[in-house]
Amino acid sequence: MTTTPKYSSTFIFETKDLTDEFHRIDSEIATRARQIPGFLGEEAWHNEGTGLHAEVYYWADMDALRQLVGMDTHRIAKARSGEWLGEYRVVISEVQSVYGNPVLGLEHRP
Repeated sequence: MTTTPKYSSTFIFETKDLTDEFHRIDSEIATRARQIPGFLGEEAWHNEGTGLHAEVYYWADMDALRQLVGMDTHRIAKARSGEWLGEYRVVISEVQSVYGNPVLGLEHRP
């Protein structure tokens, strides 16, 4: 990530049965998100103890984030989320500042 993000979107969810279809759709969303102008990077976390998983995307502006939300594949995943996920939470945040190494742990594939 070379630019300080203005926004982050965090998707936190309980995992249930993550089928091959889930992984295919999830991978397509991630691949297409990385191609959106304004995408800056991503992180993912999984807690084996709780079964919670988190995916964080960083954005230069809200228009870029809206492109992700409006993506056809994203709408399909949201409609089918009950097949693969338990409870979930989405957090959209405005980034005020970043300290330390801004690229630590981030994957960025333009």
